[in-house]
Amino acid sequence: MLILLPPSEGKDSPASGPSFTTAQLSFPELNDARARLLEALAHVSLSEDALSTLGVGASLEAEVRANAHLASAPWAPAHSIYSGVLYDALGYLRLTPAQRGKADASVVVVSALWGAVGFADPIPAYRLSMGVKLPDVGRLASYWKPLLTPVLDERAAGELVVDARSSSYAAAYKPPLASTVSIDVVQERGGVRKVVSHFAKHTRGELVRLLLQRRGRGPATPADVLALARARWPLTELGPATRTAPARLTVVLPEEHSFASTASA
Repeated sequence: MLILLPPSEGKDSPASGPSFTTAQLSFPELNDARARLLEALAHVSLSEDALSTLGVGASLEAEVRANAHLASAPWAPAHSIYSGVLYDALGYLRLTPAQRGKADASVVVVSALWGAVGFADPIPAYRLSMGVKLPDVGRLASYWKPLLTPVLDERAAGELVVDARSSSYAAAYKPPLASTVSIDVVQERGGVRKVVSHFAKHTRGELVRLLLQRRGRGPATPADVLALARARWPLTELGPATRTAPARLTVVLPEEHSFASTASA
């Protein structure tokens, strides 16, 4: 099983530790491309128009300026750097040691800066989104797509791919259609199904947690993921793959849905 996640916009920065190096990252074939982006990002982050180029507000100026010093920044495992709703719901530290090992082996985060990293890979906190267009580099999804395709296709070979990425990160890599299930979340509101960003992120995190907690081998087919999801969310649906899109799992949350009972799961 290969689980594809987006990074979080917010990140927890380690206060101290050894300096970062790309030599410790998964997918070393991407290191030259990573080095180019690190240099481009450092240059942009010290420029007068850094905030507008990176699409962030003044409150994040310190994080942007810190991009210029990532080569000497302290690192921590990716699962502890990435924070936010999805990662809180996934709850890595609340998993058993065996389940954490499964997460480290199964989860890959598609990143604007690193291309793709394993869940236990050592990275520093950074500020860069996939929708950004960097000078002399261009749109980051377009930059990464031809580089990620052969690398992640090889990683995905023979595996079911569970794609829980948001659309901007999904644009950087299209996994094999026949062996992929993408994850959508909607909520019934007044008889109409609507996408609610906060609920969607939280539910994707919960679903990934269920996948990691599943005993034995991971699911082999989209139908296996459907069965697991329906045990928690009975209205979940599965649409078949088409010539242009993978199978699509849609978790349907009822109007009265609440996360209060799952916060410590």
